[in-house]
Amino acid sequence: MSYSYKGKILISTPDIIGDIFSRSVVLVIEHSQEGAFGLILNKKSDALSAGVSEFLEYDTEIYDGGPVEKDRYFFIVKNHDDISPAATRINDEFFFTEDMQSVISSLTQEKIHLDEIKVFSGYSGWSAMQLDKEVDNKIWTVVDVYNLDYTFPNDHTLWKSIMQNLGGEYLLWANSPSDISLN
Repeated sequence: MSYSYKGKILISTPDIIGDIFSRSVVLVIEHSQEGAFGLILNKKSDALSAGVSEFLEYDTEIYDGGPVEKDRYFFIVKNHDDISPAATRINDEFFFTEDMQSVISSLTQEKIHLDEIKVFSGYSGWSAMQLDKEVDNKIWTVVDVYNLDYTFPNDHTLWKSIMQNLGGEYLLWANSPSDISLN
């Protein structure tokens, strides 16, 4: 494998219907010969958000990161490379961590603000070569999206917006109904 999708965005094709990946935008955090790890950026969980907000006493939005290990929490943090020694750089502006203690400590000490983090429950994972096969089978479109704020609460319009910006046949997909069998 001479390439990696690390740091790229996966856009689901509209024919994925009825599961968490329907109209999903996934940020690939890691991709190697062993497999891939990513987080869905546009699927907010209202139920989890309400429960965690009550527990933390902060108005917190929780996103479904994917269907794997829903009891684990992950964080994307903006502009704070010192958030945790275990943080992984995504790009020049964003970092990934699952160090909840460091994130909560930084919030309570006002080192970071809620609008500088995005919280995920679970993750999206692929075994060795699985993601590559799914891309080859056109389940996912891999794109470089510049100037995307991963911490922005962009759950309902992100998929459509990226599809429209890709143009061409993607414009048709962007305007298709959620259930394409109704078309």
